[in-house]
Amino acid sequence: MSKLPENPADPFKKALAEATKTMARDRELTVSYSVDPPGQTRDGMRLPQVTRRMTRDEVLLARGTADAFALRHRYHDEGVASRYAPSGPLARDIFDAMETARCEAMGARDMPGTATNIDAKIAHEADRKGYGQIKRAEDAPLALAAGYLVRHMATGRDLPAAAANVMNLWRDRMTLGDLEGTLDDQAAFARMARQVISDLGYGDQLGEDPDADDATDDAADEAELDDDQPDSNADQEGADDEPDASPEQSQEQQQDAAQAQVSMDESDPQQEGEEAEAPEGEAPNEPPPPPVHSDADPNYAAFTTRFDEEIRAEDLAEPAELERLRAYLDQQLEPLKGAVSRLANKLQRRLQAQQSRAWEFDLEEGILDAGRLARVVANPTTPLSFKIEHDTEFRDTCVTLLLDNSGSMRGRPISIAAICADVLARTLERCQVKVEILGFTTRAWKGGQSRESWLAEGRKPQPGRLNDLRHIIYKGGDTPWRRARPNLGLMMKEGLLKENIDGEALEWAHRRLTARAETRKILMVISDGAPVDDSTLSVNPANYLEKHLRDVIAMVERRRACELIAIGIGHDVTRYYERAVTITDVEQLAGAMTEQLASLFDSDPRKRARVLGMKKVG
Repeated sequence: MSKLPENPADPFKKALAEATKTMARDRELTVSYSVDPPGQTRDGMRLPQVTRRMTRDEVLLARGTADAFALRHRYHDEGVASRYAPSGPLARDIFDAMETARCEAMGARDMPGTATNIDAKIAHEADRKGYGQIKRAEDAPLALAAGYLVRHMATGRDLPAAAANVMNLWRDRMTLGDLEGTLDDQAAFARMARQVISDLGYGDQLGEDPDADDATDDAADEAELDDDQPDSNADQEGADDEPDASPEQSQEQQQDAAQAQVSMDESDPQQEGEEAEAPEGEAPNEPPPPPVHSDADPNYAAFTTRFDEEIRAEDLAEPAELERLRAYLDQQLEPLKGAVSRLANKLQRRLQAQQSRAWEFDLEEGILDAGRLARVVANPTTPLSFKIEHDTEFRDTCVTLLLDNSGSMRGRPISIAAICADVLARTLERCQVKVEILGFTTRAWKGGQSRESWLAEGRKPQPGRLNDLRHIIYKGGDTPWRRARPNLGLMMKEGLLKENIDGEALEWAHRRLTARAETRKILMVISDGAPVDDSTLSVNPANYLEKHLRDVIAMVERRRACELIAIGIGHDVTRYYERAVTITDVEQLAGAMTEQLASLFDSDPRKRARVLGMKKVG
């Protein structure tokens, strides 16, 4: 009798990998599965993890991602793409999204089954990022809208509702050319995509026209052929102008002119240097040292910080709007009210149980020890006994909650994060623990004013961080909860959640926390993955933001000024943080947060080590 596989998902994953290689027409392709975000390289791809449960959503997402990657591998020519790819980041994003949609549309035409799988993938991503809730085109990702439109028009299929919402917000502003005539020709499609980008107003990001370069090269070749042919008329005119000139004299004149030109070229730098010399007695003006943007990594830089903001939540919305958003958050909290109350009570009991109940007896002052009054009656010469209770060990403590406010947290994740922050702040405040709640995002998609300044100043290579930071203070450490309560509703505001630059946000929160006077400091980060900012990553090394995050974490853990823990929602953050848990369902967030905080206050170091050593839950 054959032995069944240990993991029921293994046969499915193996079959999907083989089908993917066949569809991509590359038997050497490497197919792997991971909890990390899906990705594709020239010789491999990383698909979403499929657990033992093999839920329908997991299977459809894995199939759709595999089909999308396989079709791009099959129909995409990197040489043609690099030839026509725009130089600007936003234009390149639009170009890549349209090219991906072209490959998927060709697959849907030749293999109709792939269309259904990819639709499931698109629906999952659009729902997860909350695209169905977007009301304005300015808040909708333009590149995705362009790709969705190509897919819709090329296949004739209706998009999932959330994706269709993004497409419809931009649809009136985009006009596609002849899709039928260009779908099979990547170069022709690329030229059409460049025209769409120009029509959208981003022609300045296209760079040089590769077809114009070809025309220039052809003209230059023709000119060289013409120069090789003898020009008898020109020779005759030259002879008429200088009848007495000999070939030797002409050659000498040419040499003299060449030497004069060389001497002028050699003297220019020297002349410029003499003009640049300062008068005697005056020291040359040395350029100021570049500003240090990060204590963790002196090489990390931001192109400009003029447009960054650190702002209180109440300054981002009117009081009436905050109350309305808070009411909406309370509606989200209603189905979880019983479970959340139980978690809050559990955390409070654990914290209060850990308050020191040790007493000092036989004191001259304090609380009367009624249990020892019999001793006084038996021996009247014995003085009355008093006792005193020790102070709570964690009374002088501040906890900072740093919440990821990126676009990928839209929908259920951000609601759960806000609810948990609400519960923890109320519970810890009852136990006399100070709580600060912070959030981080950016002011705009695709770079904002920082990117516009970079373009206006000539597109300096590798400019560093290229977006406008927005760091939000929902509740200060000394602000009573009753005053800060409406502020958490701001996370429900449409258009607030954008990009996430985790490294600078963590450094900001750490700097605020270490400046406080409390003896013990705890920093908890809640995020759903690696730092992502398209504008920054398009003009810097691919690991620029991730490296900075790792450097900041290393600095925080090395200095030990505060205790750092992290919770990842749907993505493995244990790659970055030493003390971390990863949850696969946002419903587990409340339990993970309360358990982690309670463990930090545990008086038994062995028990605390067991809980903090846990890497994943769920």
